[in-house]
Amino acid sequence: MQSTLPDDPELHVAIIMDGNGRWATRRGLPRTAGHRAGVAAVRRVVESAPSLGVTTLTLFAFSSDNWKRPAEEVEGLMWLLRAYLRTEARRLVESGARLSVIGRRDRLPARLRREIHRAEQATAGGRRLDQRVALDNSSRESIARAAAGLVDPPSPSSPEQLSQLISSALSNGSSGAEVDLLIRTGGEQRLSDFLLWECAYAELWFTDRMWPDFDADDLRVAIEEFHRRDRRFGAIGGAEPLTALPGRA
Repeated sequence: MQSTLPDDPELHVAIIMDGNGRWATRRGLPRTAGHRAGVAAVRRVVESAPSLGVTTLTLFAFSSDNWKRPAEEVEGLMWLLRAYLRTEARRLVESGARLSVIGRRDRLPARLRREIHRAEQATAGGRRLDQRVALDNSSRESIARAAAGLVDPPSPSSPEQLSQLISSALSNGSSGAEVDLLIRTGGEQRLSDFLLWECAYAELWFTDRMWPDFDADDLRVAIEEFHRRDRRFGAIGGAEPLTALPGRA
C-alpha cells in the first residue's frame, strides 16, 4: 500500500502499548490472554508503519516498573517476548525491518537475551523500518547512565555539546532518536518514564482504544492528526525554528 500522507524523511513514532490486561479482564480472560492479543496488534502496526511514512517505530513492551507485577504475569510476558522474537524474525527480514532492543538486559532471562541477539543479528541489514523494542526500560535511568558515561575526558565544552552527546548515547544507533509522534493506547495520558529525553518536542496522541484492538487505521488516524499540527519548536507559528534539534536538520 502506497502512503498518501505527506513525506517526512525521518518520521519516528513511539507507542506506549497500554490496555492488554484490562482488555482481557473485561472479557473474563486472564491478563496473559490480553498480552497474547497484543502481539497481533504489534504485527499489524509493524506491517503498516512503512506505508504510512514511518521510518522508526519504538514500542514500549516492558518498563522497569513492570517487574512489580505478579511473578506469574512477568514470566508469561518474558515467554511471550521470546516467542515473538523467534517467530517474527523471518517476517521482519522479509519486510526489510531492522530490530533492536533498548533498555537493560542484565535482568532479562538468559534465553530471552539469546533470542534478542539472534533477532538483532538476523535483521541487521533491514533498511525499510527501524523497529526498536523497549524492554526493562526506564528513561530516567537511561539518561543517568548516558550522562555517567560522559564523565571521563574529553568533557563537553558547552551544554549544547553535552546535549548532543547524551542524544547520541540514547539513540542506540537509530537514525531517528528524536520522537515525532508519541501514541498511548488504553485511555491513560502520561509518559510513564518512556523516552522522556527523546519526546521533548514530540506530538502526543492519546486514545481510549485498548492495545489489542489497535490497528493500521488507528495508526493512520494518529499520523494524519500529527501532520495537521503546527510544530513550532518554540518559534512563532509559520516561522522556521531558530536552532535545529539534536539530530535534526
